[in-house]
Amino acid sequence: MRARSNAALFIFIAAAVLLAVCLPTQKVLAITSMSNGVRKIFSKSALNGFCISYTHSVNKGRVRDFFRVEGGRLKIYKTEFLSYGAGMPELQETPGATFKIANDTFSMEYERDVGKNFLLAVGVLARHAIEIGEKEFFLEDFFAPQTRLEFRIKRISSAELLFAKIKKRIL
Repeated sequence: MRARSNAALFIFIAAAVLLAVCLPTQKVLAITSMSNGVRKIFSKSALNGFCISYTHSVNKGRVRDFFRVEGGRLKIYKTEFLSYGAGMPELQETPGATFKIANDTFSMEYERDVGKNFLLAVGVLARHAIEIGEKEFFLEDFFAPQTRLEFRIKRISSAELLFAKIKKRIL
């Protein structure tokens, strides 16, 4: 009888640990390939804010779009660019925006809720990158050019986070 109670206790503990490891408790920014949903990268650090940068197709300068996370939603609040011209944001197109010039950089500050997710296609020449803190990661190092990506705040399990670390898919 004692062996049965020990076996039951072991099964209970094993089930509790398995459940704890498999429950989606870890909040992350998930970047997922839309063509192959298995291909993903995650970042917990991006929850403190991140920047998507790319080379503009017309003026060939780098553009930086700044995002923050509020209540599980993504908000863009600033765009920086090195030169002003065709294809760049216009104040009249962005209600409530303020335009600034500092340190040879133009910027527009505004706030737009982009929702729970947004899509981005990895450019062939744009060299899309995500900047998290002081680190910059080029998306083409993780995904093929022209891959459509979904950026989403989501919860994943500790097991999924661990496997992502093993596969070096954590930013």
